[in-house]
Amino acid sequence: MDKKILEYVIEKTHILMHSPSCSHEAKAAAQAWLNAVGTETEAAETKKYVTELEADLMPVDNLIDFTESKNGIQLFGADTAHKIAVHAKAIKAAGADYCDCPACTAAVAILEKKELF
Repeated sequence: MDKKILEYVIEKTHILMHSPSCSHEAKAAAQAWLNAVGTETEAAETKKYVTELEADLMPVDNLIDFTESKNGIQLFGADTAHKIAVHAKAIKAAGADYCDCPACTAAVAILEKKELF
C-alpha cells in the first residue's frame, strides 16, 4: 500500500476511534486493523474493518427517521432528538448522503480509499 494512503487511513482511523459516536464494534475492528498493519493478517483485517465501517455508516435518511422515532427521542431526549433531526434534514437538503458526525465523516473518508488499501 502507498505510504501516504496508509498514513491517511491511519489518521482517519484514530479520529474514528476517538469519536464519541463510534460504535464499540467499529472501535474493535479499527484497533484490530491497526494491530495488523504490516503483518500477514493485514489483508483479512482490512476486509473485516471495511465491512464493519460499511455496516455502521449512518445514511442521513436513517438518522432522520431514528431521531424522529420513539426510540430516538427516548435515547437522546426530545430537545436533542429534534435538534439532530433538524440538522440532518439540513445536511440532506445540502446533498449529504450520510450523517456528518465525526465517526461517520471518518468512515466515509476511509471507505473512499478502500480500493487502495
